[in-house]
Amino acid sequence: MKPVTFLAAVLALAACDTQVETRKAEVPPVEQTGTPTPAAAPLTASGPAATLQPETAPNLQDAASVVELDELRAQGTSTAKLFGTAGGDPAMNGLYTHLAFFQGPAEGWRVFRLGDFLEYRVLSEAPGRVDLEIKESTMDQATSAIGSRTRRVIVGWAVAADGSAPPTVTFTPAQ
Repeated sequence: MKPVTFLAAVLALAACDTQVETRKAEVPPVEQTGTPTPAAAPLTASGPAATLQPETAPNLQDAASVVELDELRAQGTSTAKLFGTAGGDPAMNGLYTHLAFFQGPAEGWRVFRLGDFLEYRVLSEAPGRVDLEIKESTMDQATSAIGSRTRRVIVGWAVAADGSAPPTVTFTPAQ
């Protein structure tokens, strides 16, 4: 990805809706029969419809590829989030997973790429640390057979007293 495109994606990501995970929890539960719980009655139009045109800003294509977002809330004064963008071959992973720290309005986000996975799940979080479970595709080089594995990692960083973004992060295998 070109650096300018990547920077545009990071800046667009800053405007992403960080409450998406909260709203996911508001989806009505599915009953034991597999039938969704009845929703509210459909709305009735009360005025003329506005016709919208597609957006043409080039950085919106990168922002639209964000498919997963987890706000990290145990980081004190630092603003941090994990996010995944769709890309690559979905048969072999395809979730480009990143950790980002907000540096300020002028600087934007400092972003670290953690890897290319099928999916990740936050197991726990503490200041300067997030524990992840990662599912990823594997390929046997001898047979070209695609398999999968699940592993756990600790993503860590030094916490600055002023809440500034860390210069580096570590990615450590864990059990």
